[in-house]
Amino acid sequence: MMAWLRNPISLGIAALLVLIVAASTFAIVPETEQAVIVRWEQPQGTVNRWQPGQMLGQTGAGLMARIPFVDRLVWIDKRVLNLDLNNQPVLSTDQQRLEVDAFARFRIVDPLRLVRAVGLSNGAEQRVTDKLSPLFASALRSELGKVDFRALLSPERGQLMDNIQVGLQSFARDYGVQIIDVRIKHADYPDGSPLQSALDRMKNTRLQQAQTIRSEGLRDALVIRAAADTEAAKIFADAFNQDPAFYDFYRAMQSYRYTFGPDSNGKMPQGDTNLILNPDNSYLKQFEGGGK
Repeated sequence: MMAWLRNPISLGIAALLVLIVAASTFAIVPETEQAVIVRWEQPQGTVNRWQPGQMLGQTGAGLMARIPFVDRLVWIDKRVLNLDLNNQPVLSTDQQRLEVDAFARFRIVDPLRLVRAVGLSNGAEQRVTDKLSPLFASALRSELGKVDFRALLSPERGQLMDNIQVGLQSFARDYGVQIIDVRIKHADYPDGSPLQSALDRMKNTRLQQAQTIRSEGLRDALVIRAAADTEAAKIFADAFNQDPAFYDFYRAMQSYRYTFGPDSNGKMPQGDTNLILNPDNSYLKQFEGGGK
């Protein structure tokens, strides 16, 4: 026995065996990971599972022990993960074909359910993302197919996102996933002829609206002008009835000013134009005494 302990090769082999057993027994679970313990290809439990309100340093992360050569660990990301959808075709209620880019943020909250649904090997995050992508696209098309394109540009958009999140969550629950948020990054018409046709329709619609507004404005202006002319005529008639002589004098002075006075720019008439009137002309009667 002492000879075996003195043999460096034997000591090296013993140390290696101890190291292998220790590596198979102990593992360090980081704060950002959850570990599923698998025994004889059956999931047994989790270590450092996500819980709401957990603080760093107060979780199950750290050194753990397992049965060597029997238990193995499947690592599951504990952080918030992204699910992207690009160029998803959607048909709105107003028969507009759209291309929509959207994303969802999710977290794995039940690792046991996840590995039972997608498999016991590492890389479960990518597999669940592949599972959720078509479900996300289906929920997106289902919800956006209930509204027209203008709803995506209105405050109603927030309610649409909530509805899509609820629809996606109903599928994600089977994978132990919690959907945290859903957002639309971009929604537009497809490139090419459909886009140009849509732009032409929008332009024609705006031109028709502008023409309608101008027509209504012209109509209102004519009504206002007619009402003003009627009111002015009434005022003139009332003034004439109160003092016909003064009214006649006032109107004559206005006529003289426009005929003999300066123009709108304050300049006197220029040229060789002469105005010859008979002193007895009724137009000049206000220059006579009393206008008679």
